[in-house]
Amino acid sequence: MAAIEELSPVLGPVSTRPPEDEIDDDEDEDLDETLVERLWGLTEMFPNSVRTAAGVSAHCSLSLVKKLYSFSRTALWVGTTSFMILVLPVVFETERLQLEQQQIQQQRQILLGPNTGMSGGIPGMMPPAPGKI
Repeated sequence: MAAIEELSPVLGPVSTRPPEDEIDDDEDEDLDETLVERLWGLTEMFPNSVRTAAGVSAHCSLSLVKKLYSFSRTALWVGTTSFMILVLPVVFETERLQLEQQQIQQQRQILLGPNTGMSGGIPGMMPPAPGKI
């Protein structure tokens, strides 16, 4: 590989690095490390106290996430079962009462005619005049 030489007025010819197209990529190919090995090698550049603090904070974070997940599961279970026990019977009972009232109103319309189906007439309307029926 030919190097580029420059002339220095004091020292004479000086060799410099080769041009970009002549640089070998063999150095990068020789490193057959996995990602885990590289990360483990990076831990050596930090002091032991920093590594210990990072490990403790990661352990605490994982523990916190587990506890929050467990709490959310329990809270969801309590909320849904409470809703089913306390609220759904009331909803079903009001629906049943509305259905019974609707059936009674339909029976009145069938037996007494379409104008008497609603008890008390239509709200906001004047009652019919007695001589016009």
